[in-house]
Amino acid sequence: MDPRVKPGDDKVKKGSRVAMITCFLRYEIDPDKVKEFEEYGRMWIRLVKKLGGTHHGYLLPSEGASDIALASFSFPSLAAYEQYRISMADDAECKAAWDYGQKTKCIRRWERNFFRPVFE
Repeated sequence: MDPRVKPGDDKVKKGSRVAMITCFLRYEIDPDKVKEFEEYGRMWIRLVKKLGGTHHGYLLPSEGASDIALASFSFPSLAAYEQYRISMADDAECKAAWDYGQKTKCIRRWERNFFRPVFE
């Protein structure tokens, strides 16, 4: 994160650049349940947008490893992402999407990392 931005700040002090944060997810999925994982992903794309984020989509296996999928989404700030996490915990549609993933067992494991983008 930009060192000029403290958690909770939405703008960088100098200029009007937004201190965006991007969540990058790497999933190990069941290769026999790619269809179920795709449905899970479609649910979350809409939900992230509903709760104020920008979803950049899911990348499903094609060539190479058949059990790795990726996703990323961004929020304007760490504070906005934290609010998303709070809202998500109480949202019925988010709970249903999470339950779908658990029920179908399409995800074996996942990891989450955060990045800040660099633009021209």
